[in-house]
Amino acid sequence: MSSPSFNPFDPAFRANPYPFYDELRRLDPVHRTPFDTVVLTRYEDIATTLRSNDFSRDIEANANEPVDPLGKAKRDRRRGREGAKSILNLDPPDHTRLRRLVSKAFTPSAIERLRPRIQSLVDDVLDRAAAAGGFELVDELAFPIPFQVISDLLDMPTDRSDELREWSQVITLALEPTSSLEDLARTDEAFAQLIPYLFEIVEHRRQHPGDDLLSALLAVEDDGDTLSLPELMSFVVLLYIAGHETTVNLIGNSANALLAHPDQLARWHADPTIGTRAVDECLRFDGPVQQTVRVPMVPVTYQGIDGPIVVEPGTVVTTVLGAANHDPTIFDDPHTLRLDRPNANRHQAFAGGIHYCLGASLAKLEAEIAVGSLVARFPSMRSVGSITWRDRLTIRGVDRLSLEF
Repeated sequence: MSSPSFNPFDPAFRANPYPFYDELRRLDPVHRTPFDTVVLTRYEDIATTLRSNDFSRDIEANANEPVDPLGKAKRDRRRGREGAKSILNLDPPDHTRLRRLVSKAFTPSAIERLRPRIQSLVDDVLDRAAAAGGFELVDELAFPIPFQVISDLLDMPTDRSDELREWSQVITLALEPTSSLEDLARTDEAFAQLIPYLFEIVEHRRQHPGDDLLSALLAVEDDGDTLSLPELMSFVVLLYIAGHETTVNLIGNSANALLAHPDQLARWHADPTIGTRAVDECLRFDGPVQQTVRVPMVPVTYQGIDGPIVVEPGTVVTTVLGAANHDPTIFDDPHTLRLDRPNANRHQAFAGGIHYCLGASLAKLEAEIAVGSLVARFPSMRSVGSITWRDRLTIRGVDRLSLEF
């Protein structure tokens, strides 16, 4: 049996990866790449891996040395960076400790209190769009709303929003398996500008605390344990970047999916109460984060097409979240958007296990309000011009989507 290839450099793959996921899942669901990594595309394999305590998220510490020269050079560059590791890349007990500390200042009830503010921001944007007869969704809605919300949460200034957007887009390049050494050099340059900017704000807030998330993080304590300055800086960077970057793509991808399924757009317009379920289905259908990686610490066995496949410790395992969300054994007719899908909330768009996205409730709330309000006000909206996509694999998102009302 011939084996399909997992080739993220293929332009067709990057433009629409879902047919390629289907082929991998059907012919080679536990796919070994030429670089001695493993790619998983079945829902159950991915869900089990993400929940398992036998896997590490600390790739730098526990993965085998890359076999390709570019991979080795990229790892050396990442290891040379200073500062604390992101909570995304930590294992217990360090991950448990940090998550416990930051969760005290990042609760679902605190997020729900943001609803009136988010609704007001969205209404202002849509009022201007209505007067103009249309707008470009990413620049005028999908980016400014999440950026303003995370800035409000942290009580950050917004006068350098253009620079911060550029920094965030460059920094997320480091998440891409297709990133080059030049991309990583650009990432280092972005960090070199972002960190001093944030450090100045943190130090000022330390002296002048307020009623905001950054002040809460500075003050958070659990049995005498607090965040160190490197840990705090790492988490603030994560909040500031991930706190809006993925939500930008969630809003853009959701609007694009609805335009491609006008019957579902009409359904949401007719029944605004389906917002939560609708966002779950949009996350399943075309989520902003397509994959995440783990490393087994013990031998792990998966069932391949031709029999058991043992994955040895140190092997990088890519769990393709987008493939899990289109697995027909879990989701009936997975390539069709259905806002009434009864099990849409089983999606893996926010990963799972101990690394389930801390900001999931905020992202869903922002998307529910932004996309729901757009649909409520402009049920006859249509796209004009060409829709362009960011040239990414891990972070998938519409780059430009112009709408006419």
